[in-house]
Amino acid sequence: MRVNIYYGGRGLADDPTLTVISKIQDILEELKVKVERYNLYELKNKITSLGSTIGDCDGVVLATTVEWVGMGGYMQHFLDSCWLYADKSKVEDVYMFPVVLSRCYGEREVVNAFNNSWEIIGGKLGNSLSAYVDNVSDFEFNVDYNTFIEKFSENIYRTISKKALTLPSSTSMIKKNLLRDTIHLTPQENEQLSKFAADDTFVKTQKEDIEYLSAMYKELYDSESKGGDQYYIDVLKNNFNNSSKYLGSYMLIISDKKEQTSITDTSSSKKLVIEISGSNIEVSFGEKLDADVIGKMDKETFERIVSGQTSFQRSFMAGDMTAKGNLKDLKMLDELFIFQK
Repeated sequence: MRVNIYYGGRGLADDPTLTVISKIQDILEELKVKVERYNLYELKNKITSLGSTIGDCDGVVLATTVEWVGMGGYMQHFLDSCWLYADKSKVEDVYMFPVVLSRCYGEREVVNAFNNSWEIIGGKLGNSLSAYVDNVSDFEFNVDYNTFIEKFSENIYRTISKKALTLPSSTSMIKKNLLRDTIHLTPQENEQLSKFAADDTFVKTQKEDIEYLSAMYKELYDSESKGGDQYYIDVLKNNFNNSSKYLGSYMLIISDKKEQTSITDTSSSKKLVIEISGSNIEVSFGEKLDADVIGKMDKETFERIVSGQTSFQRSFMAGDMTAKGNLKDLKMLDELFIFQK
């Protein structure tokens, strides 16, 4: 028989839960039970991988101390790992025994939280031990309390050895409705996962990558829904004021990133060449370094202009657009292209 004890407290010297689980471990070992104890505060960088350890035992003791409210972060993290990574086919036969001591209030609420969590994960419930402790010394040396802990420990042994029957509950039905296939990981993968989960820099980088990819795909979707690259040509042609007698040319560089507003930085940019001869206009993708005006802006600025929210001149004055060439020709852009809101 194997029993794992998971301690979710902070390991303080006067923590009454440490006293209780030490007595439980001693009594179970006297009964020839192989006991393995995990102090979560010492293994906080490996908690993510501990969910895989519950499938190798017959019973678990979840022990924690309520210091102000709830079961504490270490134990919640551990239960999360059980939900995500434990082998549910093995957990079905594992009994869970809550041990919750409180220095303030809420030990019964935490016991209920343990029971509900374990049933959802798919395991079996055993008896619980919960108490309010005012004075640790009085609690530790109280004969009646020690007798109660001994009987509780012996009952753990009896429950597992007899494979005590547990009746089904509504909470356990969530397992059939919500649980997905277990993620089976090798020990090496578990170790690597635990390192990654504890690495704040790695997690931050992953979040940034996800945000970047989300923005990129959203931009691609928006672009395709508007007609792709042809959209940039059509929106200028369709809003051209053909009553003008202007003769000249422009090159607009539309960058993907807002910070790329320098004329010389044209990486990841679309280059539009606009050639105007009176009522005639030609718009194409290309490069014309001798254009009368070369302007650069990001896609967001371009969208605000063509939607009528702002103008070329206002964007230039606000610094959202950079340009070189004849400023009179730059001002002509707002006469040549009339965009309506």
